[in-house]
Amino acid sequence: MSTAVRPETPVEEVVARAWTIPTDAPEADGTTAWDATTMCVVTARCADVVGTGWTYGPAACAQLVNDQLGAVVAGLDAMDPTRAFGAMVAAVRNDTRTGVAGYAVSAVDVALWDLKARLLGLSLADLFGLVRDRVPVYGSGGFTTYDHEQLVAQLKGWTEGQGMTMVKIKIGESWGRAEDRDLQRIAEARQAVGPGVELFVDANGAYTLKQALRVARRSVEHDLRWFEEPVSSDHLHDLALLRGLVAPEVAAGEYSGDLFATRRLCESGAVDCLQVDATRCGGYTGWLRAAAVAAAYGLQVSAHCAPNLHAPVVGATTNARHLEWFHDHARIEGAVLDGALDPAGGSVEPDRSAPGHGYVFLPQRADELAGRSRG
Repeated sequence: MSTAVRPETPVEEVVARAWTIPTDAPEADGTTAWDATTMCVVTARCADVVGTGWTYGPAACAQLVNDQLGAVVAGLDAMDPTRAFGAMVAAVRNDTRTGVAGYAVSAVDVALWDLKARLLGLSLADLFGLVRDRVPVYGSGGFTTYDHEQLVAQLKGWTEGQGMTMVKIKIGESWGRAEDRDLQRIAEARQAVGPGVELFVDANGAYTLKQALRVARRSVEHDLRWFEEPVSSDHLHDLALLRGLVAPEVAAGEYSGDLFATRRLCESGAVDCLQVDATRCGGYTGWLRAAAVAAAYGLQVSAHCAPNLHAPVVGATTNARHLEWFHDHARIEGAVLDGALDPAGGSVEPDRSAPGHGYVFLPQRADELAGRSRG
């Protein structure tokens, strides 16, 4: 009996480049402030087919890809991203698996999955296997630097302009030292969106346990549905304790860079919904593994940031709830990706009409944005 021989498909080249793009207004959350976002884009090539991945992190992510990971992946079979993932994880052992190295691995992994799908002539949505045609999204921003007019305009843009039924704002201003303003902004947000919209808040770990409990209880009349990182996700005991005391669902997980961190968060009982970020936890390979771990604990997962990147894999994940339409990333991806998704109606539809994730990265457009100052 003869055995079919598959043509060789080695990865021939992996390169990365970073762009630092100014925000459209000053931004801050409970623990930090920023005026630019850096996008690191990876391309992986096999013959004349190119796959694209990206992450949001320091430019050092791109340097690590160019100096180290590209050589690790080159020559491996483009049809086997999981083998390349293992090789990359082994290669960055002494560089620390999470953080910059993990972000770089994530971007390469996404590029390799995109490359595989394009070589097969399949959309990533079909390669992964969709379990839903549309993925719910929630508007995310509401930065602590916004004044009342900015906050209301953004919220109404999501709800009235795009039909979203879930929105999130930042609280915990100045490491929790502005509780009264946090509470005022929660009230303003509820008034702006009305009673029919689910209101989420994100403290980015700024509060102490008692502060978070106090804010949650003083916000009962505003019907908060989601309290993200009310205390630091490093403090699993406090997070789990708070979860049992407040009405909103408690969420965390965006900083989990590997399965061990994911497992600790799940087994601690600290969250009602686990956040997973494919640009940090190991790309699509890491996302699918993290979602499986969460499922074993009976938890749903939510995609953190990078909305266009997450859409295909969220659509293919049975226990996925929604994805975050984060203002910074949605703005950048909408400008530099030909084929970026439209969240009109409060959901997005993963593209099944084109191979891979369906996007074409536009470096010239990224150059323009990176070179443009605000104002």
